[in-house]
Amino acid sequence: MKEKITFWGIETSCDETAAAVIRENDNGTADILSNIVSSQIDEHKEFGGVVPELAARAHLENIDFIINKSLKDSKISLKEIDGVAATAGPGLI
Repeated sequence: MKEKITFWGIETSCDETAAAVIRENDNGTADILSNIVSSQIDEHKEFGGVVPELAARAHLENIDFIINKSLKDSKISLKEIDGVAATAGPGLI
């Protein structure tokens, strides 16, 4: 039986901090093992749009919790992750 590949995705490009763990299944598609999202909608509402400096600070405050929770909820250890996909741009400074 073919070993299933497990990926970890991390997104921090705008007003959400998110991480998900997915694993290839037997039919070649993917199962979402966890999908954790922290939204910043309330923080930016009064400005009528995203304020990059506030968003960047919120990402720093939330990223450790989000990535750790995504692993915990997926019941996957870091050693079991075969690849990581992360936001590269466009995004915050």
